[in-house]
Amino acid sequence: MTLAKPRYDRLLTGTLLAATAGGLDSYTYFTHGEVFAGLQTGNLILLGSHIGLGNWSRASHYLIAILMFMVGTIVARFIQHRYHEGLRMSRQTFIVTYEIVLIVLAGAFAAVMPNMVSVGLLSMAAAAQLQEFRQLKGKGFTSLMMTGNLRTFAEAIYDGIFKRDTMAWDNLTTIGTILFGFVVGAALNGLLIGIFHGQTIFLSAIILVMTVIASHRG
Repeated sequence: MTLAKPRYDRLLTGTLLAATAGGLDSYTYFTHGEVFAGLQTGNLILLGSHIGLGNWSRASHYLIAILMFMVGTIVARFIQHRYHEGLRMSRQTFIVTYEIVLIVLAGAFAAVMPNMVSVGLLSMAAAAQLQEFRQLKGKGFTSLMMTGNLRTFAEAIYDGIFKRDTMAWDNLTTIGTILFGFVVGAALNGLLIGIFHGQTIFLSAIILVMTVIASHRG
């Protein structure tokens, strides 16, 4: 029996990926020294700010996250280059599985692992997700950075109201759902950090497992 090829470009899977990304950044910001796992624009701003303040120790935290994000991108690119689609597992499912392994490692050793090692692992996970998942319903997509999605959301509001563009309302619903998923992922981590502490990151792994399941549904 031939297994159906998983689909990661659906709205449900895109929303779950966005929730994962929101959770990663919320988790590392609140539990690992206010460093972002995926939002490297924020890390670059904070890196420059702390350099300007002469706070070199703090600046190094952001630099490590940035460098590990780059390493994660290179690893994901290597997988894309070398992966054979004839294998039983699709490349996208392999990337998600790789993410889950990195997240579980960060959570399992959260109590003993230095902050920067944990952030490094999660930055690599975020980089892999950004590198692999770029399409949603046939259009460009990012599950990590919401600035472009906010711009598209506002643009869709204008086009729907003033240009009477019926397609704009579909964009509005799609991007609004992605934004909602990202916020929910961050909110759930904020809610649970006080209870589960370092193990809260397992929530992101669970969401990714749900993503794999959703990708196989017809």
